[in-house]
This record gives sequence, C-alpha cells and structure tokens, in this order.
Amino acid sequence: AVRDLVVDYPGRQRFFRKSAPKRALHGISLEVQPGEVVAVVGGSGSGKTTLGQSIAGLVKASGGDILFAGKPIFKNETAYWDYRLNCQMVFQDPYSSLDPRMTIGKLVREPLRLVPGMTSEQKTARVAEVLVEVGLAEGFADRYPHELSGGQRQRVAIARAVVRRPSFVIADEPVSALDVSVQAQVLELFAELQRKHGFSCLFISHD
Repeated sequence: AVRDLVVDYPGRQRFFRKSAPKRALHGISLEVQPGEVVAVVGGSGSGKTTLGQSIAGLVKASGGDILFAGKPIFKNETAYWDYRLNCQMVFQDPYSSLDPRMTIGKLVREPLRLVPGMTSEQKTARVAEVLVEVGLAEGFADRYPHELSGGQRQRVAIARAVVRRPSFVIADEPVSALDVSVQAQVLELFAELQRKHGFSCLFISHD
C-alpha cells in the first residue's frame, strides 16, 4: 500500500544558485492486494517510473508511507528486510539492467544470495527451473546478455525477478523496448508466471 507518496527531485546547481526542486509525485495513494495485478497508466514524464522505483526503494520518497503487510517498510528494520526479500522489479530496458560481464546463469542466481536456508545445489536447480519457465533452455545459462535478442534478454530480466518466488513484482513498462511481434509473447509469459506463482503485480505502462 502507498499512502500520500511524494517524491521531489533536487534542483540543478546553477552558477550562483540552485534551481527549485521538481515534484514528480504529488501525494499518490494505491493498494495492491495479494495475487492482484494493478495497472498504472500514463504518458511519458508523468512519474510512472518514479512511482515504481520509489516503491522498490530505489528512489527516496520525500513524504508519505509505503506499507507491506500493513507495516511501514522504512520505519521498521524487520519489515524492511521482509519487503526487500519479497519485492522484485522488472525494468524497462532489459539490456541496461543486466550486467554484461556476468553470464545468464549468474545473473539469474544473484537474487538468491540472501535467501536463508538455500544450499548451492538448490540454487543451481532453481536457476535451471526458472530458465525453463521463461522459455530459455538450460544452455542459456552460460551465455552473456549481448548474445541474446531483446526478447530473450527481457525473459532473463523476468527470470531474475521471479527466481526468489517473491510475493510482489513491479513491472516498469517491460515490453516497451521490444519489437511489436515479441511484446505479446513476453506479456503472455508474464501473465502465465503470475497465474502460476500468484505474486501481486504493479504493472506500469503508457498503453
């Protein structure tokens, strides 16, 4: 849940003074129930990405509250870590969100580092399972992002988001950077994974 969320970007430094801060979010409130998909639709520059990133903790809020399971996540350390383990994000550009120096297997495995109680063998098995779920054969684990098409890279980004089996996923225009012919495939995959695993989703789109 988001309550009266406000985000201000600091002003730019001029020669002798600093310009006024720019308000990107003006008191936004919304709720996403367990297993629900909520769409946020708006034009370019309307603050959609800022909203998603602030909910994910990547942009600092200037005011308001973000709650997970009824607890403010930035005012309680236990609630914060519970939220961080249960919240994942799929970014708009699959290429810039993937480290080009890491193999696909390592990229998908990375979110499992902080999962308590998982052995190395279990993590390897989970990565292989998720790659199959998103339509990538196990052989893709040894490839690098530059060796994949745009649609395949976005499948990797989705695999990274769901590999930990989170309860909440933020999808920031996950198909806008893809060819039209690939968009429907990725959207269908995303919907299938949501039905299978039951995670809640905040789906950001301009369409």
